[in-house]
Amino acid sequence: MRKDRSLEEILQFVVSGLEAGQQVVALASPECLKEIAHGVGENGLKPDALVRNGRLVLLAAPDCLNFLSRPELPHRGPLRRNGSMLRWVSDWSWAYGNGIHPGHLAEMQTRLHEYVRSLTALSMCTVESENLGRSSLLAVLAEHRRAARGTVAAV
Repeated sequence: MRKDRSLEEILQFVVSGLEAGQQVVALASPECLKEIAHGVGENGLKPDALVRNGRLVLLAAPDCLNFLSRPELPHRGPLRRNGSMLRWVSDWSWAYGNGIHPGHLAEMQTRLHEYVRSLTALSMCTVESENLGRSSLLAVLAEHRRAARGTVAAV
């Protein structure tokens, strides 16, 4: 849970993965993705080139919901299943207070965690805490504890 709008921890996670040669996938609001790309550039990397060569994959929410709501999430496309370890960042701040039913949101998060786990990925899920009500906070914590018990490393 992030207490402020700072993306410092997310940027450290993203940049260290890119520097290690890993593919990094970020799912967040368009504004957050722009901040991530800007931060990658400020760390001496070229975000446009990384996006073009598939090392940095940016999934803009809520547009990516169609991708996430398929009965079976794709195992092809921009995700490299044969490459080095994958890093996955999900910032869910866009979803809370946006009219998405909490049950549907929890279902999306569960499916996404199962998908990320199938990729043997290192993952980080964040949400800006000011967007969460108490019941949403408890639901997020419960889902991430469940995901952390699997093979995926939840940070």
